[in-house]
Amino acid sequence: MSKALASFALIFVLVFAQTSSARAEPVSIVAFGDSLTQGFGLHAENGFVPQLADWLKVNSTEAGAVRLINAGVSGDTTAGGAARVDWTLTDDVDGMIVALGGNDLLRGIDPAVSRANLEKILQAAATRDVPVLLVGLVATANMGPSFKQAFDQMYPDLSAQYDTLYARDFFIGLLEPDGTVDRDKVRARMQLDGIHPNKDGVRDIVQGLGPAVIELIAQARSRG
Repeated sequence: MSKALASFALIFVLVFAQTSSARAEPVSIVAFGDSLTQGFGLHAENGFVPQLADWLKVNSTEAGAVRLINAGVSGDTTAGGAARVDWTLTDDVDGMIVALGGNDLLRGIDPAVSRANLEKILQAAATRDVPVLLVGLVATANMGPSFKQAFDQMYPDLSAQYDTLYARDFFIGLLEPDGTVDRDKVRARMQLDGIHPNKDGVRDIVQGLGPAVIELIAQARSRG
């Protein structure tokens, strides 16, 4: 993930999912994250949010329109997310994808600090009755076993505590069906920095996370 902060911009994408039933009112889902969400190093149409919008057009059976809001800030940490969550969760936000922690991992920030920041974000969503899909990451072994255990565990713990939807790993779409890693395949799906996915990598990531996003849309619509 880039450590350079980029300007914060909201990119609105309209996704229309057709069914035989009448259209419901549109729901707004905010994708709240860092450069992985923002689309670092990619043409705008190849980023996570636009590709997710395209995937939903084909795969979502939810009636009505879904507005995806790109609230990814390149270089952001969980602390940055906690600082901006209140003004991100405007009254028109119906659901939230939370995908933060990668920059904390790169910087070696104490997982207890990251956990507290993520909790502030989830508390803010809970206060507004906004359903959340919490997307985790898996720490590398070189951070040490204690760090890895604390970092990996904070996501499922907080998901259970705040009753959110949960995806274990943002990069789950790059894994093999049995959960193993094909290093050549993953390398081919990454940009030259080895951290950010390329266009094809984002496509696979969206396929991996898409079903959970559909669940989030259903929850958001049911609370509308």
